[in-house]
Amino acid sequence: MSLTVITYDGVMGRWEPDARGRLEQAAMVLYVDRGFEQTTVAEIAERAGLTERTFFRHFADKREVLFSGAGALQELMVGAVRDAPASLSPYDVIALAVGAAGNAIGSGPERARLRQRVIDDNDDLKERELIKLATLANALSRALHERGVDVPTASLAAEAGVAVFRVAFERWVRGPVDTRLVDVINESLDALSTITKRP
Repeated sequence: MSLTVITYDGVMGRWEPDARGRLEQAAMVLYVDRGFEQTTVAEIAERAGLTERTFFRHFADKREVLFSGAGALQELMVGAVRDAPASLSPYDVIALAVGAAGNAIGSGPERARLRQRVIDDNDDLKERELIKLATLANALSRALHERGVDVPTASLAAEAGVAVFRVAFERWVRGPVDTRLVDVINESLDALSTITKRP
């Protein structure tokens, strides 16, 4: 896989905009080239043409470069559950939330592929990814319960939705580059609906 590297030379001062994006780009390049464990915050900041202090204004630690979007994604999905029409079933509400996540993440999985490569190579990062997904499932379950869904049904629907998201995301980052995540999510939702139908 070829990797387009954005370099920052002396012309770009520390005041330039999008410091967060520069740090993310620098970190991803270093994580892929050298490995997550071997990369330091100082090296990430230096490559981005910034300071360590700037790094810590944007990220709690170097792991959060990979997971910083989880909170916003959770807020989006929980908001979709809360705003869903009252007439929808728990399954349809969760399908709506997962679809919203797919639309938000969009198309072009290049960065997601790099991120997944880094996570796949590190057991601690894989564990952190599972924790983030479990946190997401809990938040979705609570949001469903707030809509009047009983706790067991809310938990089951939320866990199913997160499973669909996880499986679809894994397919997406390993599939054709022109595939949209939301399309893979919809295929996975259809597959789940089919396999759960009783004869």
